[in-house]
This record gives sequence, structure tokens and C-alpha cells, in this order.
Amino acid sequence: MPSNTISRISTPDEQVNILQVTDLHLLTPSAFITDNDNIDSDEAVIYQHSFEKVLQQALNEDIRCDLIIVTGDLVNKIIPTIYDHIFKVLQATEIPFACIAGNHDVTDEVGCHLPFLQRTLVAQPADSRLLNQHIIETEHWQLLLLDSSISGEVAGEITPADMDWLCERLDACDKPTLLALHHHVVPVGSAWIDAHMVENSEDFWQHMRAFEQLKVIISGHIHQDQVRYRQGVSVYTTPSTCYQFMPNEDNFAYDEDARPGYRWLQLANNGTVASWVERLDT
Repeated sequence: MPSNTISRISTPDEQVNILQVTDLHLLTPSAFITDNDNIDSDEAVIYQHSFEKVLQQALNEDIRCDLIIVTGDLVNKIIPTIYDHIFKVLQATEIPFACIAGNHDVTDEVGCHLPFLQRTLVAQPADSRLLNQHIIETEHWQLLLLDSSISGEVAGEITPADMDWLCERLDACDKPTLLALHHHVVPVGSAWIDAHMVENSEDFWQHMRAFEQLKVIISGHIHQDQVRYRQGVSVYTTPSTCYQFMPNEDNFAYDEDARPGYRWLQLANNGTVASWVERLDT
């Protein structure tokens, strides 16, 4: 049965095709919206439908999907029924999946329609179905999933315990490795969002110098498609399934012309990776 706790993937051609979706920001399933909810019901429906249309379009493509990874910010409001709905939709694909937390999965923003600096950030526990320090083995690759969120904050970190776990896993396995987390670990050229990346990213990169088998890092958080390279690692960020941020802007801005998107990654049996972003057709 497809599971959020999948630990091994086997494929007929020893290549693994991964669908990355990220930053769903679901407010509440439309079926649960009531007049008492302090949300924009039209916005809630749009985000929900956009997520489901992204999945439908991706899985209708002429490519086998072996694994779906959701890299955080599943919700914009921490309510168990929203996670129930997301997991129901993912289970219905009959494809193994794995979900990790983003900042919105551990932090409620009180006054979300106010300017950011006027909002109150309230720490919340992560849903138990979101993974951390999770390993997925394939014939030729190791996939490592980390929770980079800090409860009650927007920025992220890789904690000392998580750093130790990551180094131990890389020490123990010399397979090419993909790391998935929510926050970006390389600046993307926008001051406002780079202020909320992994805060100890330089320490992370210092630790990673010892591990040539780290080949790929995927993250969300920045709501845009970027590809960066550092220390021989391909570092990918991926568009949101809902709204997008304007690239290369020091102040917050939406990219009104950019459609929702998703990323494909093909992990080959020789340790190489091919990756590209697709956008929602309509």
C-alpha cells in the first residue's frame, strides 16, 4: 500500500522517477469550509484545486512516477482535517509518497492578512505524519529527508542532531544521495526570502565537504524554479502548487505571470540526475 513511511523503492529499470510538489498552502478542504472560518473561501478552493490539478497533470504525463515527495508547507492553517484531506489525495494516487514539514506546518500566523511584520507567529507541533530523519533506499541511490523547520519561526535550520544523523548516513552509505528539505541552503538572490533560509547553511556546507556522494538537494520555500550548484551538488528549488514569488526581488512580490508547477527528477542507475520543471497548463 502506498505509504508516507516508505523505506525502499525498487523499479524495473533501476531508474527512479521522483515527482516533487511543494508549498501547497492549503487553508482548508472546501468540503469543510463554514461561515465561521476566518478565511477567504474562494482562495481556499483555488489552492486546493490547484494542488489536485498539479497532481493530475503530472501523473497523466508519459513518465512513470515511482515516488512523490512533498517538501513542506502543506498547509497555511494548521488543522488536522486539512492534512487528512492531503493524505487522502496522495493515497488515491496509489504511488508511494513522503511528506516533510515546512515553516507553515509548525507555525500559525495570526493576522495573516496584515503586513508580515504585524503578524504574530505562534509555535505549533508538527503533524505526526510529517517525516524527519527518514531514509528511502533504492538500488543505486540513497534518499534522505530532513525537517528544517523551526517551530514559531519562518527561517529554518539543520539542528546539531540532524547534522549528526546526516553525516552518519553519508558515512554509512556511499551511494549517490539526494537530500530533501523545505528551506533553501543556497541564497537565491532575493533579500527578503534569503533572510528566511537555513540559518546555519554555511555550517551545513562545511560538513558536506567530506561527502562527494551528496549529488542532489531539493527544497521548496521560495515558490520559484531555480537551479544552483555548490561543491558538486545540484541544488534545485521548485515552484509552488499555488502562488509564485517574483525572482531576484529584494522586497516581497508575487509573480502574477508564473503558473503553479512541479519538478521531475530522474535518478539514473549510474549516479547521474536529470531534472526539469513543468507548469500547470491552465
